[in-house]
Amino acid sequence: MGLTLTEKILRAHTDTPDEVHPGNVVVVRCDLVMANDISGPLAFRTMERMGAKRVFDPERVVVIPDHFVPAKDARSARLQQLLREWSAEQGVVFYDQGRGGIEHTVLVEDGWVVPGSVIAGGDSHTCTLGALGAFGTGLGSTDIAACLATGEFWQAVPATIQVEIVGVKRPYVSGKDIILAVLLQLGVAGGTNHTLEFVGPGAEALSIDERLAVANMAVEAGSETGLFPADETAAQYLKGRTDRPWTAERSDPDAEIAGRVTVDLGSTPPLVALPHSPANVVPLEEARGRRIDQVYIGNCGNGTMTDLRQAADVFRGRRVADGVRVIVVPATQRVYRAALAEGLLDAFVAAGVIVSTPTCGACFGGSNGILAGGEVAITTTNRNFRGRMGSPESEVYLANAWVAAAAAVTGEIVDPADVLEGVP
Repeated sequence: MGLTLTEKILRAHTDTPDEVHPGNVVVVRCDLVMANDISGPLAFRTMERMGAKRVFDPERVVVIPDHFVPAKDARSARLQQLLREWSAEQGVVFYDQGRGGIEHTVLVEDGWVVPGSVIAGGDSHTCTLGALGAFGTGLGSTDIAACLATGEFWQAVPATIQVEIVGVKRPYVSGKDIILAVLLQLGVAGGTNHTLEFVGPGAEALSIDERLAVANMAVEAGSETGLFPADETAAQYLKGRTDRPWTAERSDPDAEIAGRVTVDLGSTPPLVALPHSPANVVPLEEARGRRIDQVYIGNCGNGTMTDLRQAADVFRGRRVADGVRVIVVPATQRVYRAALAEGLLDAFVAAGVIVSTPTCGACFGGSNGILAGGEVAITTTNRNFRGRMGSPESEVYLANAWVAAAAAVTGEIVDPADVLEGVP
């Protein structure tokens, strides 16, 4: 019997490779451990209570404040101060504000992630790193403390659900719609105890930006992570970014696959997740006409140049509708500067958009765009649970950047073709 991609990665990172079978628990070595301004301080205190004074390897620990950046109050400023002091004491890499951005995108951009690596992150969306074929998994602060001290964590070996992506994308369909199509089929728990492995010609045709958008929401199906097998697209992306060794792997043809899902791009329209679940997915037409108060374009999987270019297509030569406020958040400083050089930020500001520094802020309801009771937002973020972005009486719709920007200039959810092609 052959092995899945997940099993191959975990076997290469454990001292008990013969135990790597779905359902078994194994101890896994980390190639990298990442913490942020929410998970970090608690993990540091826990590590101290464990009696561990030093991290297992300073060169394999990265600390990135991004949730409360810039600090919104004295408490959040203190959290970042703790990260800064601890990182200096431990000699680990620290991305201070203005030097990094949103953690998962920074790790990918800066060459920390290579195919086949195992990355433990103190954030649930560490699955985003699967865009490059890495086993990125989000852990709680107690487990991150153990990773910091020992470089290891326990992992229940997940089974694999293969998501075969076929066909060619229709107009105004993006990676966001692909993962929403998966959630429509699996729901928010259908991937529990599984890895989602994205395969097929449609998957191979996706850019790294689009793969980030897809892998980012694997956890919304309950999955451990979402993996794209490494290919030439990944190799070209990594060229010049890293000198870390890696080997392209994929599941063996005779590997045991627990389930299969197919997404046919030829029949997939732009999709929208209605409140209050990422799996409450409908075709865009069924959400058409919903009035919008706020539009948010950005996050760890959808603040890339691809997303910003899509939004700029809509905003150029147009204005944000009266009564609507819009926030665009480039995922990293590198994306911010690229968007500046390309003129995208000017197009946003000219349209009446607020352009934010890279931050998780409003995505998780922390700062920089909180919703009041009764307000409605459409966003490119990954969660729309009740109260996710502010008041529990607010409503959040999830969609791609074209759809979100079209809502911004019309004041309601519409097909981007209505705006860009003048379709009545």
